[in-house]
Parts: sequence; C-alpha cells; structure tokens
Amino acid sequence: MNVEKQSGGLTRRDFIAVSSMALAGAAVLKPGRAIGGAGVEEADGVFLLPDLPYAYDGLEPYVDTMTMRIHHDKHHAGYTAKLNAAIESAPELKEKSIEAILADLATYPEPVQTAVRDNGGGYYNHLLFWQVMKPGGSVGPSEGLASAINDAFGDMNSFRDAFNGAAKTRFGSGWAWLVARADGTLAVGSTPNQDNPLMSGISDLKGVPILGLDVWEHAYYLHYQNRRADYIDAWWNVVNWEKVSESYAALTQ
Repeated sequence: MNVEKQSGGLTRRDFIAVSSMALAGAAVLKPGRAIGGAGVEEADGVFLLPDLPYAYDGLEPYVDTMTMRIHHDKHHAGYTAKLNAAIESAPELKEKSIEAILADLATYPEPVQTAVRDNGGGYYNHLLFWQVMKPGGSVGPSEGLASAINDAFGDMNSFRDAFNGAAKTRFGSGWAWLVARADGTLAVGSTPNQDNPLMSGISDLKGVPILGLDVWEHAYYLHYQNRRADYIDAWWNVVNWEKVSESYAALTQ
C-alpha cells in the first residue's frame, strides 16, 4: 500500500541532504553529525544508543512502562550492538552516517547487506520512533504540514485512515510511514521487518520518513496482546506533531 534522552533536529540543509541520499543513494556524510535528526552523535564510527527523551512511563496509558523498557533497553540496544558488529566487518562504512549507509544498502555484498539492512534499519527506525512520540501527545500538525496532508489525502481523517490502513494491513512485522518527498509532497505506506524508505533499491516507498509507527509485536504485545488495531488507534494520543512538523518544515522552508 502506498498511498528522530536527546534533543535537536534536522536543519534544512541536513534534511535536504538526507532526502537527496534517499532518492539518489549517492551522498556520503562524515561521522560526528546528528544521526537522523535525533541529536545522537557518532564516535569513531561507532553508533550510540540514545536515551529516551522521556521517562519509561511517560507514554502511559497508551504505551506501557514495561514495553518501553524492553523495547528501548533490549531491542534498540540489540540493533545498535549488531549494527556496530556488522560495521566492524565492513570498515569502509565507518566513515558514513546511518542515512548514507541505508541509502547505499543495495550496493553492499552479502552478508553485510543483510546484517546492515536488519540492524541499521532497526537502529534508525527506533531513533525516529522515540522522537515522534511525547507524553500527552500534541494537538496536531503545523499549518504547513496540515496543508500538505490535505493536498495529499483530502483531510486529516483521510490521512489517518490511510496511515492506519498501512499499519493494520502490514503482514507480520514492520512499520507504517509518513514520508516527505523532495518536492514537499507526502505519501503513506509500510515496509516489512526493519526496512525503511531511505533504503534506495530496496524499499518501494520513496522519501524521508517524518512519522513512523512500529507494528512489530514487541512494540505492543505486553499491553495489547493480539489487538494491533487497538494499539494503533491508541498511539495517536502520543504523537509528537511538533517534531513531525519541524522535520517537514526543514525540507520545505
């Protein structure tokens, strides 16, 4: 279906660079810059696990405390460690940002490609995921983003229906995304496993993700069991529209 404890965000220059990488798969960024707009820095080619930008219980009752502990401290930590291990076997990747690594993914030989696809994707996706949520959520998108949503989907309700549909119909594990293209237009879709729209040559959904929802069972099963739809509906109560709008504005202003 096609229809980022850290502060900071993508500058317009960074966002456009990431967008260009996602669409062209060509640019190489140096270590030491913010990764994915999440304010996390590389250190000697090693990717670091960020703190959550809120307490483990900050998203209650919509995302439970135990899920947040396991999700961040075990799953995201695991992706981080395995990404670093994969890069140890491919030292040429140490000079690239996570965005550049993912944009060039299709060019890597096996088994590096699979290891980076799974763990680099998991690392980046969760950087974004923590940032697009906040305790209590927020009222809605900025005027500029709201206008783009209306242009693409008709209205906010239709957008949510499209996004929910992408999340609910993703078979097995994966993610639902709202992406911004280089021209500022928007699209919704989903990817399997830890794939994301930055993966040129792998993902059919093109653009820079500005909103993402994890629909792996580990993201919701402790609280919602098999009721994925209930989790998706509840998640909108914690969406950080300020962050999503900031990311969109960085591309379009």
